[in-house]
Amino acid sequence: MINIDAHNHVQGKSIYLDDLREQYGTLHALPFDATVAHAKIKSLDLSAAKKATGITAILTAKDVPGLNQIGGIIPDEPLLAEGEVHFRGQVIAIIVGDTEYHCRRAAKLIQVEYELLEVITDPREAQAKNKLIIPPRTFRLGDTAQAWAQCDHIIEGRSDVNGQEHLYIETQGAYARPKEEGSIVISSSTQGPTAVQRMVAQVLGIPMHKVEIDTVRLGGGFGGKEDQATPWAVMVAMAAQILNRPVKMSLHRMDDMRMTGKRHPYSADFKIGLSKDLKILAYQVTHYQNAGAAADLSPAVMERTLFHSTNAYYIPNVLATAYSCKTNLPPNTAFRGFGGPQGKFVIEAAIVKAAETLGVRPAEIQQRNLVQDGDELSYGQILTQTQAHQAWETCMKKYDYQQQKQRIDAFNQNNHRYKKGMAVQPICFGISFTNTMMNHARALVHIYHDSSVVISTGAVEMGQGVNTKMVQIAAEIFGIAPSLIRIESTNTLRVANTSPTAASAGADLNGKALELACNALAQRLKAVASQDFNGEIVLASQQVMADGKATGMTWKDLVLKAFTQRVALTENAHYATPTIHYDKTKEKGHPFAYHVYGTALFEVTVDCLRGTYEFDSVQLVHDFGKSMNHDIDNGQIEGGLVQGIGWMTLEEIVYNKEGRLLSNALSTYKVPDIYSVPKHIEVAHLETEGHELAIKKSKAVGEPPLMYGIGAYFALRDAVRAFNPKADLAVDAPYTPEKILTDLYR
Repeated sequence: MINIDAHNHVQGKSIYLDDLREQYGTLHALPFDATVAHAKIKSLDLSAAKKATGITAILTAKDVPGLNQIGGIIPDEPLLAEGEVHFRGQVIAIIVGDTEYHCRRAAKLIQVEYELLEVITDPREAQAKNKLIIPPRTFRLGDTAQAWAQCDHIIEGRSDVNGQEHLYIETQGAYARPKEEGSIVISSSTQGPTAVQRMVAQVLGIPMHKVEIDTVRLGGGFGGKEDQATPWAVMVAMAAQILNRPVKMSLHRMDDMRMTGKRHPYSADFKIGLSKDLKILAYQVTHYQNAGAAADLSPAVMERTLFHSTNAYYIPNVLATAYSCKTNLPPNTAFRGFGGPQGKFVIEAAIVKAAETLGVRPAEIQQRNLVQDGDELSYGQILTQTQAHQAWETCMKKYDYQQQKQRIDAFNQNNHRYKKGMAVQPICFGISFTNTMMNHARALVHIYHDSSVVISTGAVEMGQGVNTKMVQIAAEIFGIAPSLIRIESTNTLRVANTSPTAASAGADLNGKALELACNALAQRLKAVASQDFNGEIVLASQQVMADGKATGMTWKDLVLKAFTQRVALTENAHYATPTIHYDKTKEKGHPFAYHVYGTALFEVTVDCLRGTYEFDSVQLVHDFGKSMNHDIDNGQIEGGLVQGIGWMTLEEIVYNKEGRLLSNALSTYKVPDIYSVPKHIEVAHLETEGHELAIKKSKAVGEPPLMYGIGAYFALRDAVRAFNPKADLAVDAPYTPEKILTDLYR
């Protein structure tokens, strides 16, 4: 089944936030933000701006009806700055006028006087000064202090990995319209409608039942709209309530890049110990997370970094510590992988450095330490149904690793200007929200008496195909054509208390809830059919079957018969993931429903004169379980892989020491284009039974493939080593052509 949005997308008919027809009298809002990274606001003069042409109002913290606070995990983030600003881009005021153009003209008339304060942009400096978002957390397994004495080889080092701009095609935005009795409806480009609803209610000082959030689809999210879609929706809601007029905001690209958080940059120190036979006996790592100026989702991101600090490897003795460091940058936030990629990058760096020190291929160490059933991870979960070895062995055999290695070695011996590199990248990624209470979902299904069906869930479609999978589930259970089914927008008044569409759990949670609802309806309909027919009733091909034979009763006949008998044709179902739990006081538990595995093989060619490179191929074997939609899942693999490669190679976020974003436009921030992606990508489906907690045993596929991109960094490093084997190479991602050129001649 193809993506149900495909036809509308290619015809330009799909409705996004900015496509919504504006009501008469709609005003436009523009955030006025700080131009310094840390300062006290000595004075704010709005008088000239308020008199400007087309300006209706300029709102500040003094105008907030309720609580001036939008911090979700920690209440440390004001909607509008009060007395002090903590990053460039922090919003001080909301300019509201008849057009965005008039608002931008008025913004130039606002006068602000600052008293500059110390600016910190480095997480290590923040940690040294005890500027932390939360206290540090540590995961332990075994006893690293005792294990070092048993190690034949001990290697230490440092790794640094930069952030990443989400660069969703649709920028942040929202459109608020007042309703009667002080209620309000907001169309928001958000992955978390309930989070927006909660914060709007808090800031406006009204109950949540007066706040309706409606989301049709997003033009991309990647985590950047899980928490950071909230402030813009709250701003327009506040303006709409105060002015009793519809208010819309849609950020300019450069405003979006300047004012929003990114993937968290990390710095880390590692120490790894191995036996003579290359078994990893001990691993110690300290992560310094650059959280930015407020918590946002940083504590949860940091937690997942700890969960994935050992990637796909069993290490009996682990000590992993993480600091969430407060700096004067925009609050960093969720991004595909949610801290997992940063944790995995460090263990891969440690393995590669150990391999270089010992004169072996990293793959030798990787293979000997892959997890298997019965292994305990540092957070206490005992692994079952592991596919790490199967994915590795299938990849090695299918793509003939040894032959590729020999071919690359021969190429490098016969070429000087060009060198090839290779890397193998295994992954193991846990699926669930690590905050256990978030692992639940609801679905509302109506069957109309003309036999058509409408579905509402908490899942937000953002290009990943979750709506298509929801239609597949209902169509299969009811035995009807997908054309009879429509997916409604995600709406907080239809489906309440939703978790964000994130953590790769959107299809699993909402799909399981939908499955429950559809099965309940199907059982009622089968009971109606059994009044006329004996034997096992099955719904298939829009017919009622009894003991495998067509009865002559159609789906439409059955629905109408049930309706005339006053049988309920609506069902609201709730699903909560079983078995998962976690105790933060002990840092032990079973936080993940299951894990996803896979192995990727990279080949790259570096031009050693210019420092440029091309990825010749990425060949991978991925654990999809029993994929319910190969086309959508393959698309997620390819998209995630390329996004991961971009993070590791081209996408360099640069702030100066004053906290100013220098890579603030597409002219200064490079993302992979058609010329940057691998020449050849091959995806093989690992043959497995799937997992019962995955919807229809089809494993989550949103985040895991991004982690394959880590292999791009180490393939490049391998090529650089082939040219300059004696170089003392730092571990500093992204590995841009400029850095490669420096390393080639270091």
